[in-house]
Amino acid sequence: MIARLQKLWSDINASYWFFPGLFATSTLLLAMLTVELDRRGLTEWVDHLNWLPPARPQGASNMLTVIASSMIGVASTVFSITIAAVAYASGNYGPRLLTNFMEDRGNQLSLATFIGTFVYAITVLLSVRMPDESGVLTSQGDGFVPQLSLLIAYVLMAVSVMVLVYFLNHVPSSIRINAVLEGIGRRLLNAIRDNFDEPMKARVEGEVREGTPVFASRTGYIQVINWNELLKVARKSGSELQMAVRTGDFCHPSVAIGYWSEKPDDACDEQVRECIALGDARTPAQDLHFMIDELVEIGLRALSPGINDPFTAISALHWIGAATAELGKRDLNWSVGEPDDDGRRPLRPMADDFSHYLGRGFGTIRSAAATSPPAATVMFDSLESAAVTITDPVRHKNIRDEADQLMRQAKASLTGPDLEQVEARFALFRKRLEDHPR
Repeated sequence: MIARLQKLWSDINASYWFFPGLFATSTLLLAMLTVELDRRGLTEWVDHLNWLPPARPQGASNMLTVIASSMIGVASTVFSITIAAVAYASGNYGPRLLTNFMEDRGNQLSLATFIGTFVYAITVLLSVRMPDESGVLTSQGDGFVPQLSLLIAYVLMAVSVMVLVYFLNHVPSSIRINAVLEGIGRRLLNAIRDNFDEPMKARVEGEVREGTPVFASRTGYIQVINWNELLKVARKSGSELQMAVRTGDFCHPSVAIGYWSEKPDDACDEQVRECIALGDARTPAQDLHFMIDELVEIGLRALSPGINDPFTAISALHWIGAATAELGKRDLNWSVGEPDDDGRRPLRPMADDFSHYLGRGFGTIRSAAATSPPAATVMFDSLESAAVTITDPVRHKNIRDEADQLMRQAKASLTGPDLEQVEARFALFRKRLEDHPR
């Protein structure tokens, strides 16, 4: 249940209805409160502000009408611009980036601000009374104007203008390819540091999956795994649970999601399934591979013959190199929670060795990078930068092997001076790694 709630919260974060709905409800309640205070005469101090002349009913009505009509128009325009930017980004950089733009707080809060201001203005407008109208009148019988509510509406309008200026700058900035790559890259680096907080070990321990399997009951991509609750289930069962899937994997009822070392009660299987939330698409919430795939996809699209933009691919390679260097320094055989008193760990997450992540990033983009001398040269640079931070000989060899495969692929794709340029950089790569102390 908690995993499904986490998935629901993740879906809410990637929606355009939550914050507008929240702001609309909040401003509606605020308008009702301030109008009631005005009706009870608790805001007469506003009438005595020398710098704020009291508004008359006609002027207040006109002002609120202008604010409401302009805000709903601006909100419609902002939504159209946002959808156009999302369509442009997902079409040019890849559909996997749609979630990143949907989660953009700047876009969500900008739209919410305009919707909230509209709701507030239209609600306050309903309370304004002309002298010839029936309803609540002032002591002079000249109608009713909620002065405090009108002042707050003016403040909200000023805030909306500032938000509009911010939005007009934010949208073109957010779809710049360098900004997109930086957002993915920094999120990936933070996720690596959060998931793998132990210093490097030589390699991940070999996994022998055996025991009683736990099968999935539904079909979809794993979006959220509630590791803390899963650990409680494993401890309560008295058995050891070895996971056979990770966040981002696709499951269906014939896929084993884990293995019990000793078969516990049948209820434990259902509790394990409840700790895993499935959806119709992968998300970056807990999925390192998804963010690596985003960087690789941008690089592959940039190097495709139809686009032929090696400089975008070079930026993607830089961030893949930074992630590879960060992974190379850490123990990838991670665990959940502290061991039991007897030293036993009842829950063993599925781990991947360094070579797996290296192949997922550099290995996937290798064939495309080999067709472009600038991209191939930068890939050697990135591999070298990652290698000099690693002291483990096994991981060091993984990087050398990846460089060798890149050179082999370049020989099959390039000829003439282009190939000579790449061969010269490869020779320098090998020399520097041989000279670098480990």
